[in-house]
Amino acid sequence: MGHTATEQHAADGRENAAAGPRVTEHRLANGLRVVLSEDRQTPVAAVCLWYDVGSRHEVPGRTGLAHLFEHLMFQGSAQVPGNGHFELVQSAGGSLNGTTSFERTNYFETMPAHELELALWLEADRMGTLLTALDEESMENQRDVVKNERRQRYDNVPYGTAFERLTAMVYPEGHPYHHTPIGSMADLDAASLEDARAFFRTYYAPGNAVLSVVGDLDTERTLGWIEKYFGSIPAHDGKQPPRDGTLPDITGGDQRQVLVEDVPARALLAAYRLPHDGTRAADAADLALTVLGGGESSRLYNRLVRRDGTAVTAGFGMMRLAGAPSFAWLDVKTSGDAEIPAIEAAVAEELDRFAAEGPTPEEMERAQAQLEREWLDRLSTVAGRADEFCRYAVLFGDPKLALTAVDRILEVTAEEVREIAAARLRTDNRAALVYEPSGGTDGEAAEDEDDVKEQQQ
Repeated sequence: MGHTATEQHAADGRENAAAGPRVTEHRLANGLRVVLSEDRQTPVAAVCLWYDVGSRHEVPGRTGLAHLFEHLMFQGSAQVPGNGHFELVQSAGGSLNGTTSFERTNYFETMPAHELELALWLEADRMGTLLTALDEESMENQRDVVKNERRQRYDNVPYGTAFERLTAMVYPEGHPYHHTPIGSMADLDAASLEDARAFFRTYYAPGNAVLSVVGDLDTERTLGWIEKYFGSIPAHDGKQPPRDGTLPDITGGDQRQVLVEDVPARALLAAYRLPHDGTRAADAADLALTVLGGGESSRLYNRLVRRDGTAVTAGFGMMRLAGAPSFAWLDVKTSGDAEIPAIEAAVAEELDRFAAEGPTPEEMERAQAQLEREWLDRLSTVAGRADEFCRYAVLFGDPKLALTAVDRILEVTAEEVREIAAARLRTDNRAALVYEPSGGTDGEAAEDEDDVKEQQQ
């Protein structure tokens, strides 16, 4: 029997991943870790810089600083004033951005290969000289930008604060993951220029970063540029380790909030604690959530949308975290006059059945293929590979682990998937939000304006 195009693509991807691209690791005298990987297939190069700082490193009263700095890093440095970083990259034919999460802040450019040196110089200039350009004016400017972002993406959109609320329920008061990267309005207002300077000196040091460069590059020449531009940046050792994120496996109760808000439809949103990222149990949980709620072939979609007609969307996602328990994210938006108790009963029935029986062989094969395809898609681009090398270097100490992630998913058994679902997708491990429309209008739910990953940024 022949292979389909999709199967052949996946098989080719597995062979390439197994063979593995050439990856070299280096460390500068100031502590900067460097990962380089040549890929001459297309004349582009990706630069990715991960700083080991996210919202988990913040202290109460000063939340949101990590995300604020993501914006300040585009506000100008000693040799690149104002919006120059964007202007120089884009005028050279490149693209760029930055994001913030619980566990890291990253910056990235994809450039024509002959413009790689420019991207390295720009990243080095702001790592080494941002404080010379940081003043009250730029601080106020970006503080207002972040506050507007909070209004537009959290406070003033339907279901916008759900992620923030569920996070606070899954991770109790005082836990380093209790607050989300966006921070609070009050804390953003309270942050001073000296707070920002101290934060930068502590966390934006070369020894707290991993730089990966992937694409059409010459390793020795690229390493020479990195040494030239980053090597003179002074080391700084003031960082304290992040606070302990350990928690019990389950929350120990069914937490629940009912919210009456201006939303287009009733909704059930819930979170469940899961194993830490980087473990086999986390991969098993990912497969369980894929079978139960990963797309239109999943059990919950088939039950609630297709069979019962009580929902317009129904799915599970997973927020992988390395320094604290990961969590599952359930999202169900109701259809017409459907009531939340009926939705909850159907979800409970599907979870109980899965905990007892586990996935069928067909479901297991489909879920593994789905996650395999997602991984291979990420690793198929130079930007995706650069980001994954940084991720595994920062969070797990070894960038090359990115190349074997698919293998680890394919090794998980159906029984492991059933066991993790039975252990974690339980009512006494749930934090739930129930949304009731305040205006009394039903109708189909609009799709979320931002998914969970985007809400981190």
